Amino acid sequence: MSEVPGDERLVAGRYRLLSPLGEGGMGVVWRARDEVLAREVAVKEVRAPAGFGTTDEQRLYARLEREAWAAGRISHRNVVTVYDVATEDGRPWIVMELVRGLALSDVLDAEGPLTPQRAAHIGAEILAALRAAHEAGVLHRDVKPENVLIGNDGRVVLSDFGIAVVEGTSNLTMTGELIGSPEFLAPERALGRTPGPESDLWSLGVLLYASVEGNSPFRQNTPLSTLRAVVDEELPPPRRAGALAPVIAELLRKDPAQRLSAAEAERRLRVIGAGGTVGTAAAPGPHSPTVSSASPTPAGPGPAFGPAPAPVSGQVVTDTTGLPPDRARRATLAVVTGVAVLLLALGGLAWALVERNRGGGDNAGSSSPAPVRPSSGPGSIASVPGAGADGGDSDGNGSSGNGSGGGTDEGGNSGTYTPPQTVKVYARTVHGSYSGTCPPPEAEAPAFRATITVGRTPETVDYRWATKSGESSDDGWKTLEFSSGGSKQKHVSHVELTYRQGGTYHDRIRVETRSPVEVRSNWIGFSVTCDPGTPSGSGSSYTANGAVTALRRER
Repeated sequence: MSEVPGDERLVAGRYRLLSPLGEGGMGVVWRARDEVLAREVAVKEVRAPAGFGTTDEQRLYARLEREAWAAGRISHRNVVTVYDVATEDGRPWIVMELVRGLALSDVLDAEGPLTPQRAAHIGAEILAALRAAHEAGVLHRDVKPENVLIGNDGRVVLSDFGIAVVEGTSNLTMTGELIGSPEFLAPERALGRTPGPESDLWSLGVLLYASVEGNSPFRQNTPLSTLRAVVDEELPPPRRAGALAPVIAELLRKDPAQRLSAAEAERRLRVIGAGGTVGTAAAPGPHSPTVSSASPTPAGPGPAFGPAPAPVSGQVVTDTTGLPPDRARRATLAVVTGVAVLLLALGGLAWALVERNRGGGDNAGSSSPAPVRPSSGPGSIASVPGAGADGGDSDGNGSSGNGSGGGTDEGGNSGTYTPPQTVKVYARTVHGSYSGTCPPPEAEAPAFRATITVGRTPETVDYRWATKSGESSDDGWKTLEFSSGGSKQKHVSHVELTYRQGGTYHDRIRVETRSPVEVRSNWIGFSVTCDPGTPSGSGSSYTANGAVTALRRER
């Protein structure tokens, strides 16, 4: 590799590195020129993280070589074409076609959530790439917005098969390494089970949800809590998905055998992407459940959210066909337990109605309020006959008194449970860059907007805007109040007025919360370029709300 000062580096005597296109934890992607074929290409330089031993480093490089081999065997317009794998200094350099455009993650950061129609079009193109990969015996295992490229010509390309699994090859994963992004990981993979094509379909469902909602559905504060949410939590109903909602729901079924087939998912996405609508009933795919011809009810997928309706007859029906014996027993036990709970609830309701009709003589049927029976025991709340089983207020969020849900029986024994509060934050760009005289006018400076969502109200959230460099015109921690019974979602805005005289100031910004829980939003990049004609001084100043509030030292 050429190291002549002032010259571009030459890899394997053929690929001249021109400029970096992106950098991550696994290395750098360069824009390069193939001197033999006289064309521009993208070259991925692999760098082992610091602290890797020789064995782990060799395994990493072997895995990256397998990435090139895996992607190279897939011939499809929606998959990045791999041209060559060069070896330099004992490391692989992967040579690929140069796709001019932006990653989907950058598009979402710059423009915010997509329309369902646009998201469906992108999803259909990704799904076409996945189907080609699956037919070649390759699983991607890391479908996420960062690995989807939107070309300037509108082409959608799936890239980075660096953690792909190829049928018939050995597992080169290093011990203890988490493969894939936790919030896009399928439940079966989070549980350590062998993945299949359905695992990539789950990741696509999460990507579609994030594209239209602005945040992924299962993201939590830590990777461990995120994986737990992936396995255990129900899908939060999307609010902006429109016709895309049923597709997302059927791709995000916990059981991989119940997920929408790849062919049917692509058909629906094509229709929605073209501006049409589709019904949820579809022919069963290769991984869809089968229904006996003797079944008294028609076959079809369940509702978009929540469990399927219970049978209307008095007979308990459980379909455990194809399940292992232990899962079949658990499924049967779950159904029987649910029916028992339902019968107890109906019995309690009947008793309550009888007692109400007895009523105590002249008070029967009166409109006077029922007496409140105080509960005994710490942390409990009062229980009103006929109130919701969670002991909460009428809006169903369980926020009454101290916010705990619970109830008191006739003997005064009580039980309470307060689910942990959740806070989700997503930030997007309003104005991402500025070029002109400094200080930048407030109306033209980089501006951002964030959505903060809490799991329940009332709540007080402490938040601030923080930059990667630590320099910001934000005035520190602020308080956002969510009133009881009010909206669980609020928006906050910020204009960043920091700049550097005589040059371009690059930084990244995000929203951080410290209470009730610590959460960090996505990073957003921005820049401020000061024209040479800007008046100079001993320091760079910024204004807020029309007044000079501080002097920022030049960097």
